[in-house]
Amino acid sequence: MSTTTLKTRLTDAVKEAMRARDAQRLSTLRFLVAAVKQKEVDERRELSDADITAIIEKQVKQRRESIAAFEQAGRLETAAQETAELDVLREFLPQAASPEEIAAAVDAALAEVAAQGLSGGAAMGKVMAILKPALAGKADMSEVSQQVKQRLNG
Repeated sequence: MSTTTLKTRLTDAVKEAMRARDAQRLSTLRFLVAAVKQKEVDERRELSDADITAIIEKQVKQRRESIAAFEQAGRLETAAQETAELDVLREFLPQAASPEEIAAAVDAALAEVAAQGLSGGAAMGKVMAILKPALAGKADMSEVSQQVKQRLNG
């Protein structure tokens, strides 16, 4: 793992997109960098890679929702543009966890919570609290949540 921060990678990517005159990529990256700067100003601190990953995840989620809405409305060109933006954002997320890795993390979290004697709704929150930092940026947390719910409800 290199010591290059996510913020540095974003700045470098903006410069590369400018040099390549890739307007669409540049626009997506500038939007992301602006969101990071805004959060830094709001919180008056440097953001960590984990903080930036959370911002990227939020934007990825927004794009996914937009794509679904545009496709439903038959606006395929706009959906394609959102998909291109989604691909740019995904480059800056950690490597996606495999279904096996996600299942293993869910198993471990369920076992940990079961050892504490929790079950049902109380266990759900605890399990997700364990999984969120472990899978941040590596998995779609709404899908992970569905898996946990299915497992808890047997």
